[in-house]
Amino acid sequence: MHGRFITFEGGEGAGKSTQISRAAEWLRGRGVEVLVTREPGGTPRAERLRAILLERDAEPMPQSCELLLMFAARATHLDNLIRPAVRRGAWVLCDRFTDATYAYQGGGRGMPVAQIDALAGIVHPDLQPDLTLLLDLPVPAGLARASHRNGAEGPDRFESEQQAFFERVRDTYLERARREPRRFRVVAASGSLDEVAQGIREALEPLLEASR
Repeated sequence: MHGRFITFEGGEGAGKSTQISRAAEWLRGRGVEVLVTREPGGTPRAERLRAILLERDAEPMPQSCELLLMFAARATHLDNLIRPAVRRGAWVLCDRFTDATYAYQGGGRGMPVAQIDALAGIVHPDLQPDLTLLLDLPVPAGLARASHRNGAEGPDRFESEQQAFFERVRDTYLERARREPRRFRVVAASGSLDEVAQGIREALEPLLEASR
């Protein structure tokens, strides 16, 4: 079977983790080797970088530092996990990828798109997801879900941002989906778990058929 690289995108509380698990189970039931991973993270080194990115620290993190750490984690994740898995025929389901950088660091932080383009050109000039599933949810609903999920632990450094930040993130995601309709499938994350899972399966079916 031909390997695939599938990314799941969306703002806070969109339910990506739950739906990735359900999609992986569904694909495995159809004989697909599936690897579930996440960004930032996915390998030991990338997970250490993730911890730095998410921690709330007394020392401010410059936007350039945040952006470079994101791509540093991505570089080691791609070369040491994602590329080898796809080459051997596995389907990699990844919780966020470079679209998240455009949404969070570009849309949310206001960093120049040209800088993100340049780093993407260094880290993965030859690789784009075969399919990007954007789980879209109005920001207030997503933040309410995220707050309930965090419980006593409280929000991480990104989740501590204001609503206006996440509105910019959502707008950027939707604009990217409009500009790349062949790669993106927007799934309304406000539905039930089963409804969202069905929308994801419908998006995966054509790739599954093409891979056999």
